[in-house]
Amino acid sequence: MELRNMMYEGKAKKVFETDDPNVLVVDYKDDATAFNGLKKGTIVGKGVINNQMSNILMQGLEKRGVPTHFIKELSERQTAVKRVKILPLEVIIRNIAAGSFSKRYGVEEGKVFKQPTIEFSYKNDDLGDPLLNDDHAFALELCTKEELELVKKYAFMVNDYLKEVWKSCGITLVDFKIEFGKTADGTIVLADEISPDTCRLWDSKTNEKLDKDRFRRDLGGVEDAYTEVMKRLRASI
Repeated sequence: MELRNMMYEGKAKKVFETDDPNVLVVDYKDDATAFNGLKKGTIVGKGVINNQMSNILMQGLEKRGVPTHFIKELSERQTAVKRVKILPLEVIIRNIAAGSFSKRYGVEEGKVFKQPTIEFSYKNDDLGDPLLNDDHAFALELCTKEELELVKKYAFMVNDYLKEVWKSCGITLVDFKIEFGKTADGTIVLADEISPDTCRLWDSKTNEKLDKDRFRRDLGGVEDAYTEVMKRLRASI
């Protein structure tokens, strides 16, 4: 596979075109950002961990019936993926109150919900990724009703799978953010990544944070937390 020009560089990844118009290569960086890019730093080795962890989990999700953009891991930091048009929706599933949810609604962090909640935000950095509901998404023509129903279905399937996986690792899945895209033939697939960058993960016994909150909140031990999560995942599969 021949890499062509870089078509995109984001906060955590670079994306390259290849000699196949339907295949892209994602290169994971160690750069870290928080609060819509207001806080910046480096988490040494996280690019390797996030790449490999995402690939492991996406292959597991494929077996559960959730289609993903994953094709093949090329190296520690690079993965070949299906070219998709990303739906401009960030999909957040919450099992426990934390982060912006706790601040927004005045709910104590750690409150376990009776059932998972789903929320959407408009993927637009300039606007600060505002929350939106189904009707907003349709009014903005971000997706169709059928596409949104499929996204919801897949999102809850992802939650069921990830809760099971992380539980086997002695980790509680608090919440996570995912994105979906459409392939050339219109198929909706899970895209982006699944990692401590995009999931809140707490140690099941101590509630110690094992995710990007350690960077956001200046808790220290960020690299150690990411490494610990990867170590537990590898031991469980």
